[in-house]
Amino acid sequence: MAGLRVVHLSKVTGIAGSENHLLALLPGLRARDVDARLWLLVEPGKPVQELINRASALGIPTTRLTIRHDADITLIWRLARLLRRERPSIVHTHLIHADLYGTIAARLAGVPYVISSRHNDDRFRYRLPVRLLNHLLWRYTDTGIAISHAIRDFSIRIEGAPAERIQTVHYGLDPATLPALPTARHDLRANLGLPSETVLLGSVCRLVEQKGLSYALRGFAAVAAEFPQAHYVIAGDGPLRQSLQREAEALGIARRVHFLGWRRDAYAVFAGLDIFLAPSLWEGFGLVLLEAMAYHLPIISTRVSAIPEIVLDGETGWLVPPRDASTLAKAIRVALTDPAERQRRGTAGRLRLEAHFTAAGMVEHTLALYQRLHNQD
Repeated sequence: MAGLRVVHLSKVTGIAGSENHLLALLPGLRARDVDARLWLLVEPGKPVQELINRASALGIPTTRLTIRHDADITLIWRLARLLRRERPSIVHTHLIHADLYGTIAARLAGVPYVISSRHNDDRFRYRLPVRLLNHLLWRYTDTGIAISHAIRDFSIRIEGAPAERIQTVHYGLDPATLPALPTARHDLRANLGLPSETVLLGSVCRLVEQKGLSYALRGFAAVAAEFPQAHYVIAGDGPLRQSLQREAEALGIARRVHFLGWRRDAYAVFAGLDIFLAPSLWEGFGLVLLEAMAYHLPIISTRVSAIPEIVLDGETGWLVPPRDASTLAKAIRVALTDPAERQRRGTAGRLRLEAHFTAAGMVEHTLALYQRLHNQD
């Protein structure tokens, strides 16, 4: 769509699911002649330079604006001034700060269209003030994208999105962009000082309540004695790290659980695992699940939010109820007992990724939405 300029606006503090989504989406849009730009709302002292560097390496024009606190009224005027100068056809917002400030600023600047992508069903979104705010914002939003059917339903029921104006566009991933890392299995075990035959379960995530890692520790502890060759690795960081480490100690599995911290080479962790563990309590989508599928990993996860749209119980992994360490332990036991079944489900997951969750498909569906708006003129 030559001549179409779209500003994607998001508040960021690091690189996680929504940021990786943008790093996949915007280059694809630019390859289709959309002048897609990335504007980042950043907190003072948190310049997110790694994200800037990655976006620049992908050829995405990027602008940083400081958001001083949640209620930064001056940001509206700064955004509006920039939008008047840049004159985009569409402002496409991501996450609640961008939805609020971006929508108001876009309307003040006379931007023709505002689109909101809805990425999550976080607990704070159920609070009445936030619900009322979102109901109001939908009045000034032309259309919306939900990253899963679960988030579309949530946006309609809880946040007041008009059903006819929000559609699902799943996250997508191009496996060809991920490194092959043929020695990763050996390297990960060697770095941990473990024998080559060690079976590794792993989680790659922020260490926050949402990810349900306490239940993972309890589930693994329940079967650890039966499978002395199995270890559990956790890659990521966050406010719960120390409490999770203490819990591993209390459960008597500290020597079998390896906290790797935040890793720049997260793909080397994926490539070195045998089983991926994602016991989330809620999940808007879970891009990490696609990354695990790309590396042929069977997934043990929870039957919450969007996860059943991605992981098929009995086909590409095992789904259990959330907050249920006992049932989680049973799934871990089955997975550890049957290597052939692990391989079958991991292969099926990779095929499902290639069939249903491609980056190219995500770009095409987003572009089609832009075209429908553009054709209204």
